[in-house]
Parts: sequence; C-alpha cells; structure tokens
Amino acid sequence: MAELLPVDTFDLLIFGGTGDLAMRKLLPALYHRDRDGQFSPESRIISASRGAMSQDEYLASVEASLRSNLPEGDFDDAHWSSFRKRLSYVQADAIQHDQWGAVVNALAGHEDRVRVAYLATAPNLFGAIATGLKANGLVTEKSRIVLEKPLGRDVSSAREINNAVGDCFNENQIYRIDHYLGKETVQNLLALRFANSLFEPLWRRSAIDHVQFTVAENLGVGGRVGFYDGVGALRDMVQNHLLQLVCLFAMEPPSSLDQNAVRDEKIKVLRSLKPITADDARANTVRGQYTAGAVEGHTVAGFLDELDGKDSSTETFVALKLEIENWRWSGVPFYLRTGKRLKNKHSEIVVQFQDVPHSIFPEQKFNVSPNLLRIRLQPDEGVQLSVMAKEPGPGGFDLRPVSLDLSFAETFGIRYPDAYERLLMEVLRGNPALFMRRDEVEAAWEWIDGIIEGWQEAKQKVESYVSGSWGPPASSMLLDRDGRAWHQED
Repeated sequence: MAELLPVDTFDLLIFGGTGDLAMRKLLPALYHRDRDGQFSPESRIISASRGAMSQDEYLASVEASLRSNLPEGDFDDAHWSSFRKRLSYVQADAIQHDQWGAVVNALAGHEDRVRVAYLATAPNLFGAIATGLKANGLVTEKSRIVLEKPLGRDVSSAREINNAVGDCFNENQIYRIDHYLGKETVQNLLALRFANSLFEPLWRRSAIDHVQFTVAENLGVGGRVGFYDGVGALRDMVQNHLLQLVCLFAMEPPSSLDQNAVRDEKIKVLRSLKPITADDARANTVRGQYTAGAVEGHTVAGFLDELDGKDSSTETFVALKLEIENWRWSGVPFYLRTGKRLKNKHSEIVVQFQDVPHSIFPEQKFNVSPNLLRIRLQPDEGVQLSVMAKEPGPGGFDLRPVSLDLSFAETFGIRYPDAYERLLMEVLRGNPALFMRRDEVEAAWEWIDGIIEGWQEAKQKVESYVSGSWGPPASSMLLDRDGRAWHQED
C-alpha cells in the first residue's frame, strides 16, 4: 500500500454541512482520512448551514451519522473524541452575505492555510456562495472551491454557474467533482491502458467489436424524488458519470499525468461524439420509467407511486448507442445504460473483442466465443479477462471460455478508500487532475442537450419497465438490431 502522506494544515468549510451529502459521505470520508493520520493537529472542518444549531447539537448529529454510515466496526470512541475537536458549526444563509459574521470570524487569522469551500448545496446556490466568499474577503491565494454535481441542467445554466464562480475564483482553484473519478477501478483504467504494452495495440477499432458501459442501481429515487422529477437519468448520470468513463476509456495517451495533459485528451473525446438528433433518437436511444415490482425479494413501488400519483415523463432509465468520430474509434459502437430499480447493483465496462478471423474448430462442435475484458467498478472492483481454453481431460478436444480474474480486494487485501476520501485528499493537496475542467462540463452538456432536443422533437415517450428487471425491452433491441446483446450478471 502506498504511504499515506499528510497534507498541509487546512480549513475546510462545508456549505450545506448538515445535509445528506455532508453527513452520509463527506464527514465519514474525512473521519477515515483523519484516522489514518493524514491531517495535521491544527486542521479544521467547519460546517455552515442556515439553521440555528448549538455546537453540542451539531456534534451529536455528526456522531449519530458516523455510527450509522461508517462500515460496521469502523466507529471508534477513542478516535471520535479527537476527531470531534476539529469540528465546528456556524450559521450562515447562502444568499444573505452581510450576515456571514460567524463564517468570517471562524476563518479570521488563518489566511495562510489551505482554505477549501465545499459546496454541498443545490447548484443554484453555487454562484451566490462564491460571490459571498469574495464579498467577505474570504478568497485567498490558497483558496479552493468544490462544486458538486449536477452543474446546471443544460449548457446555458452550466455556463451561468461557471461564469459566476469564475468571477470569484481562478480556474485552477475550481474543483468540479464527479465521485466516479475517485473510484479505484476508474483510476486503474489509466494503469491498465498506459502501463501495459499488451493492451495499447488492441485498444482500437481494428481489434474491438464494441464496448458496453453499465451503471445499474437497484434502489429507487427515494428521498430524491422531488429533485429527480424533471431531471432524469440522462442529466443525472450520463452527462457526468458515464461520459467521464467514456472519456477515460477512449482518450488518446496523454503526454503525462499532468492535470491539463489528461483533461486535454478527455475534451477531444467529447468533441468527437457524433450528435444524436431527432432522426437518430428512436434508433439510438431508449427512455424508461420503473413501475412496481420486486427487488431482492421485496415489493417496491413504481416511480409514479413515489410521486403520489402525479403524472411524469421523467426517465429513470436510459440506454444509448454513441459513436466517436475519430481514427481510433470510427465504426466501433459504444453502448451505455443506467437506471434505477434494476435487477441488481453493479457498474462495469465490458470490452468485446472481435471474433477470430478464421476458426480452425468445426462450428457444429465448437462455439468459439469472443474475448471479453470486464472492468468492474462496483461492487467487487477488479478486472476479468475471458479467454477460450481447452477443457482438461483425455475425453476429447472441448473448448469453453475461462476467466483470468483479478479482484482488487483479494489481491491487495486492504479496505478501499471511498471515492470521496480520494477526491477530498486531492482537493487538499491541490491536484485537480481528477476533476472536470470548465470546457469538459460545457462540451458534455452540449452533446446531452442535443439528445434532449431530439427527444422533444421526436416526441419520444418513456417506456415502462418492471422494477427488478434489466429495463425496458427496447434496451435489448438497441443491441439486437446490431446482432449484439448486453453482457449482464443475473
């Protein structure tokens, strides 16, 4: 395991510090990094929210959240007694900048420290909070600001947010977070591609038949139903998570791991995506919405039931066929799908290589399957390569696919840091390579906006699918028309 190096002394100010994201993800991640000795004794975590709350009430809330959200056995009373000393709460309304006295006082006298403002709030507050930080003299040379997704709902609103935040912070101080980029297996995409000469000659149209990206969730929208209605799977998952995976998979080799070298190659992929217009929408996209069903043996409600019967055309599932128009990938289809209330929770990239050009094995006896490379993102992170092999024994010559399987947990025998742990540490270190640059965000939105406009022009409706299935039948037909099928786990 790589040595865990401490970071410089910092003040981390979390706006929305009593909300779900802060309590369920950020504070548990910070607890783990503190437990592993990566924070100096003077470093502080300051939560800000508009509600009135005493310090004791805040600490009690954090303790309850840690006990609930940390893996079993991770909460330690002795460490909590030290971690809680870093924590403080201040009351501040994102819009009432002249009433930020508690925030100003909390940070006063520590201008020489790394100062991070994490905006765990609705995106329509990003510009207002950035303006408030600048108006109150809280932006220093060592300041950084972290913006959670979604960054707007289209390219116009994304530009508006980027302009507002950009008026207060330099681009190299802005960290647009996508937690998928902090996953260990996503990081290993770079290692797999650029640290192994075996794969580079095969990573192209001459060897790969097609690529599948799946991000499946068995949960419904739950408490996010108010937010999710009108947003949908395309905006919530494809615009950021899935397109970022496509970029890392398909990009050309960067000159180095320098932040701009990597991001320069990612933006080239986004700009090479073939637009999906109204004429293409029905053939290349599928929209779905879950109905009541059963997941893992439990009866669950449909999306409209969670909306209390309100009618909605919001998609909770989307599948796409996209094409990258460049020399490396021309003609190779990339199939993407993501959805709620699917059969099980898993995320993976499946690379199907081309068939052997000529089989020496009689077709009537042998089925020579194409090689598959599975890159598993969750829940069991790892890499699996499927190859054809002869079954052992003297009974004849029989073939079957076998897997060369690398499970990261089994191989390295350690607890993997949560994606937020990694990304928070990269912010504190001042390394924006794992975060989205402004031009990436806007290029992704431009492509997504074209699909939404195509849906509207084509009047493409959502198709129902039963909770606990793999989505609407049209998702399978998206590949079936091309003579292909989803590689999915039962």
